[in-house]
Parts: sequence; C-alpha cells; structure tokens
Amino acid sequence: MTTPHSSTAQSRVSDVCIVGNGAIAKTAALGFAQAGHSVTLLVPAPRLADQDAAPSFAPGTERPWDVRVYALNHTAHDVLSSLKVWDAMDGARIAPVDAMAVNGDGKENGKPGGALGFDAFGAHTGALAWIVEDSNLNQALDAALKFAHNVQVVSGCASRLTCGPEGAQVELEDGRRLDAKLVVGADGRDSWVRGQCDIGIDYRSYHQRAIVTNFACEKPHHGVAHQWFTCKDGIVALLPLPGNKVSLVWSAPETLAATLMEESLGELAIRLCEYADEPLGALKPLQPEAVKAVPLALVRPHALVAPHVALVGDAAHAVHPLAGHGMNLGFGDVVDLLRVIGEREEHRAIGNERVLARYARARKEDVLLMQLATDGLERLFGANLEPVRVVRNLGLDLLDKLPFVKRRLMAHAIGK
Repeated sequence: MTTPHSSTAQSRVSDVCIVGNGAIAKTAALGFAQAGHSVTLLVPAPRLADQDAAPSFAPGTERPWDVRVYALNHTAHDVLSSLKVWDAMDGARIAPVDAMAVNGDGKENGKPGGALGFDAFGAHTGALAWIVEDSNLNQALDAALKFAHNVQVVSGCASRLTCGPEGAQVELEDGRRLDAKLVVGADGRDSWVRGQCDIGIDYRSYHQRAIVTNFACEKPHHGVAHQWFTCKDGIVALLPLPGNKVSLVWSAPETLAATLMEESLGELAIRLCEYADEPLGALKPLQPEAVKAVPLALVRPHALVAPHVALVGDAAHAVHPLAGHGMNLGFGDVVDLLRVIGEREEHRAIGNERVLARYARARKEDVLLMQLATDGLERLFGANLEPVRVVRNLGLDLLDKLPFVKRRLMAHAIGK
C-alpha cells in the first residue's frame, strides 16, 4: 500500500475513485480491484489525536476488546471470504451468534412480556451472524490492500468534486487531482461526496445515543444474542463475544445516555442486572474500562446515484442499530454495485447513467425494508401507551408461533 507524494503526483487517473476509510470503502476497493479495475482509495490524512488514542497493553496480556463490534451476516461473510479477508482475521476473536432472544416490555408492569426467539437450526444454517471487532476487520482489510497491486491509497482532504461527460474529478486541498470514470462515496453518514452531488436527505433524529462497551458475564452466553425493548429506557442488546464476554449496545434516550456516560461501568453493570441477571448472571466491566456514545438518526438520501457517482454504506442509508444490520446493508451495496457493473454491456462505461440506475433499483427493496423495519420497531416500542404495549407484546408472542414467517424473516436478515 503506497501513498503518492504531493510534489510528484499532481494528477492520478483510475477507473474508480473510492472516498472513505471504513470497512465498506476498503471492501469496495478490493472488490473493484479483483474485478480488474484500477482503483484509487482516498482516505483522510491521519491525525495525531487518532494515533495517540491507539490502545496500549502490556506484552503477554490479552489485547483489549473493541467497544465497536459488528454483527456480520452471511452476505458480509461471503464477500469477505471471496476477497480472502475473512480467513485473515483473528478467528479466536470472532463469536458466532447461534440464537437470538428478543424480549418485549410487558414485564415492566409486573406482567409477562412478549418474547421472540430465533436460532441457527431453525434457519438451516451454521450461524445467524458473527460478532467481529472493528479493529479485527479493518486490520485484515488493510493487509489485503497491501497486496492489491491495482489499488492506490491516497491520503488527503478532498475539496471539490466535478463531473463531466466522461467521468468525475476529485480535487484535493493540496492541488492534487484524482480522475475516475466512477466515484464511490463510502464516507459515512455525513457524506462529503453526497453533499457535493447536491443529493438531499430526509433526516430524523431518534434523540438517542448508542452506549457501547463490553463486560464479562458470570454465566455462559451459549452464543445467544439478547435484546430487550424497554420503552422508557430504550433498547438494550447484549451480543456474545468469545469466552464469557458480551458486548453492550444500549440505544438510550439522550437524558439517560448522558447519565450513563457520567456513571462508572460498575454502576452500569448494576443497572443491567434488571435485564441480564437471569440469562447471564452478574456482569463485570472488562479492563481497561472503555465506553462510547454514538448519536442515532435515520438518514434517507433522495438518490443513491448521480452522474458518475454511486453511494454505498452509511452515505447511502443510516438506520437504527436495533437490528444490527447497518454494516450489512453496506456490504450488500458493494455486492450489488460490483454485480451490476460486471454485468453491464461492453459499450457502457462503469460510470454510465443506465448502469448506475440499475444499481439504485437493485438496492431499493433491501434498503427500504430495513429502514421501514428498524424505524417502525423504534416507533412502536417507543410508544408508552398501555393498549400499544399489550398489542406489541402479543405480536411478539404470535410471531414466535409462526415458524414459516420466522424463517422468511431470518433468511432476509442473515443474508441467505
């Protein structure tokens, strides 16, 4: 992986320019390279603060666990395997999800709550998903990029995106220019590429923050992911990590989130006893203690494409994390974009308007279904009305008794 010096590389031409530095951007770069395209991957210049924030640990001790983890489905697994990335990750730090237990909020009033369960056996698969740390995934992607000879990684800050009849050009603040037939915006929820294309968005804040951290649990989790819809306290999820460890994702209302961030992780563990004590026993913060809070919002861009531009990942859609599939939607974007471009007619360029329109149509159903499901569930379980509470918990119980419907839901969710 090489980075051109600004004094000797004033202009670079490639088939594809990908803007972004996350897992989806890197996966797209490897996918296009594997398909035979020349790729420029534009990443932000590293900041000193980022380098200082790198975790340190004593030799011979276990590396600290990331607070940011992903529940990767079969779509993600398959594309990463095809790029030789999956097997390059540290398998000892990946936990398969064998089952999922979803709990309603009826117990808050002393009544039995609704419950819904999924398991890999019922889905006719080896695992529903895999819990993977951010660093484990990105380190494997970075290693793969070093051996991708037709990928050039450029570090810099973009200042302008212009499109012409034959392609697009990204201008950097230092004067360098990146010319490409196709620009892929994989630069997150606040996408610079999307803004440069004047693509409007529908935005709705959930007035919640995702509190993420890790705990050791007293009882074995048996590969089960637990989720509790609590109404007043938001949505609590505990995801299995290797060993007797779990990763917390608590989508908490902003006022509660602020309180949780002020408390110690020991106090947070005590709060979680209300939900986790029965299946997991007492929770103990992992050392060194680490916790983050991420603001949550629904972002719906008015378009996924523009002339010679395609959006993927959070730049194309940001959803509530209650289903854990935001990252998986991004992998689905990459798969469909590569497929559509690979199937195009010989006379059409990769940034052709009709080709990109096919990509937008290919992604419309999956993205819309996930947006409607996550946003609808958040609204449904956020309504603090007793009739609504009764109906939604009865709905969970009813769905749990409909195996055919459950199998259809699981097949869509796990990407099979």
